[in-house]
Amino acid sequence: MNGPVTVGIDASEPSEAALDWAAEEATLRQLTLRLVRAPELPSGREEDGALLAVERARVAALHPRLLVTADLVDGKPREVLTAAAQEATLLVVGARGSGGFPELLLGSTTLHVAAQAPCPVVVVRTAEPAADPAVVVGVEGEEHEEPVLAYAFLAARRLALPLYVVHAWAYPLLMGPGHEVPLVYEESHIEGEHKRMLGEVLVGWRERFPDVSVTTTLARSSPAKELVSASSGRTLLVVGRHGSPRGPFGRLGSTSQAVVQHAECPVVVVPTT
Repeated sequence: MNGPVTVGIDASEPSEAALDWAAEEATLRQLTLRLVRAPELPSGREEDGALLAVERARVAALHPRLLVTADLVDGKPREVLTAAAQEATLLVVGARGSGGFPELLLGSTTLHVAAQAPCPVVVVRTAEPAADPAVVVGVEGEEHEEPVLAYAFLAARRLALPLYVVHAWAYPLLMGPGHEVPLVYEESHIEGEHKRMLGEVLVGWRERFPDVSVTTTLARSSPAKELVSASSGRTLLVVGRHGSPRGPFGRLGSTSQAVVQHAECPVVVVPTT
């Protein structure tokens, strides 16, 4: 898709970090950068327009060859950004706070957009350079994960970075309330099965991307815990979105929602359905 890299703009520091990240990505992909802001108050259109103009000028000065557009669009921010994602290759938002609830690290707008946008959504918390540059991707081993792996491998190639593939599982397997898979196999056997499965999932991708260095990590642990840990010091973390559509954040699923909330590096949420 050749749509723009679209970034949501507000007056927060995470928004500025998101804009810087989006500008770098648009430059790398040779795409247009589109700035979008929804006025928070009808009386603030003049100030909002001035903010857009300042941010557009700042990023244009840093990236003189980048085509930059800016739009002030009436409506609720979550609805404006979700609509803007319809024509975007990528939607970038800052990890803005939740308005005073310490248990919620992100605001509802960020979570809503990550759960509902039809294109990949990148949530940026900081523009600080990565201490241990790499792309990380979480893999379950399901057929619907092809868009997630495609994004991760392409990003690693584009950035000339190694790719770390993380797969975590729970043992014993829970089938339902009060039911467990009988402990027929040793844990080492279960781990071997997961290792074999992951190897089968990745073999075709390794052949298609021979220039990408791939390292795999398998763990009997919570996927969210492993991915958040792997995000420390990294360049980008890629996760899929294939949860139930029930509720405003349901499509994120519990793992992706936890990762978006707690990861230390930018997170891209890739729709898989």
